[in-house]
Amino acid sequence: MLQKRMKIKTAGPVLLWLCLLVVLLLLPTGFESAMSFQEAERVPALVLETDESNIVDTGLVRTGEQRCRVRILKGKFKGEETTAVNRLNGSLAEDKIFGSGDRAFVVVSHSSGAITAATMTDHDRLGKEGVLAGLFLVFLLIFARGTGLRAILSFVDTVLLIWKILIPLLLKGWNPIWISLGLVLLLTFLVLSLIYGWDRRCLAACSGAALGILLTAVLGYVFTDYFQIHGAVMESSERLLYAGYQNLNLTKIFIASIFLGSSGAVMDLAVDICSSVYEVTEKKPDITVRESIASGFSVGRAACGSTTTTLLLAYSGSYIALLMVFMAQGTPVELMLNYKYVAAEIVHTIVGSFGLVTVAPLTAITSGLLLTGKKTRL
Repeated sequence: MLQKRMKIKTAGPVLLWLCLLVVLLLLPTGFESAMSFQEAERVPALVLETDESNIVDTGLVRTGEQRCRVRILKGKFKGEETTAVNRLNGSLAEDKIFGSGDRAFVVVSHSSGAITAATMTDHDRLGKEGVLAGLFLVFLLIFARGTGLRAILSFVDTVLLIWKILIPLLLKGWNPIWISLGLVLLLTFLVLSLIYGWDRRCLAACSGAALGILLTAVLGYVFTDYFQIHGAVMESSERLLYAGYQNLNLTKIFIASIFLGSSGAVMDLAVDICSSVYEVTEKKPDITVRESIASGFSVGRAACGSTTTTLLLAYSGSYIALLMVFMAQGTPVELMLNYKYVAAEIVHTIVGSFGLVTVAPLTAITSGLLLTGKKTRL
């Protein structure tokens, strides 16, 4: 009987995740008809030769167009050769140059069964991304085995939840804060149940993490308004407005991104504290609630420093180039800190760190109350 309950406790979350995976794979986003290439075919092609005679070099800037002779690899024109145009707009970030032997994606326009025009879009990186992901999955399975398999399942479902649920609902104008908060809390429960199964450790860790995430959401709302930050500081946000979504509240989406971005670190810290308290209560069954909470506090103090630094590095890493520009131009520190983009990252980092600092004592308290002197089975 006990073994049966243990199997249900550990296998139940895995079955739940598998069912969720199937549902999400079959679930449409509702934006399939919004594809940009409805009147054309986007297919992979092999670059046979290139012509750069129409490219104009002006220092670092390259304009004009590159002509590529390509062989189409898929679609209704598979095997055919045509000339595709690669237009350069003088942007190092967006322009690309192709060489012979490269695989690329080409948009092929056609009429009456014949190709009318072809445009180069980007290099084909899907195969290389698959190799990188495959290597990661293999190493994860070798090292973590069953736990690694559950981690993969959790990762895939999380990606699908964001892509199939969160993004479409945001585009449809649903309240970004409530939708994101609901998704994060659901993910917190699902992820931690996959780690612990359905027992008191899951409840203790979920309670602490949820309280930390809720606090982060409140502080994000308050300080985004206090700092007078508009959500347009997010990359590509203005392009979203120009694409016909002027009704979106970018500032609320920015607030949601604060606790969404820190939720993973919050869950990690909650697991660390909960597992530590559980080990203490297992080794010393007669420990008091006060002592177990104190043990959780001790572990939390040590973990908060490194986790907060991890969050700082994660947020600031994407802004290295901007910081280099400030230094190269001799921008005073006080002026740099006052820039809207920098202030937005300060809110991201400090508010996210608030959640981390508070989740440690909160999880210590919930773990001490739920795990001390009690069996772990729900």
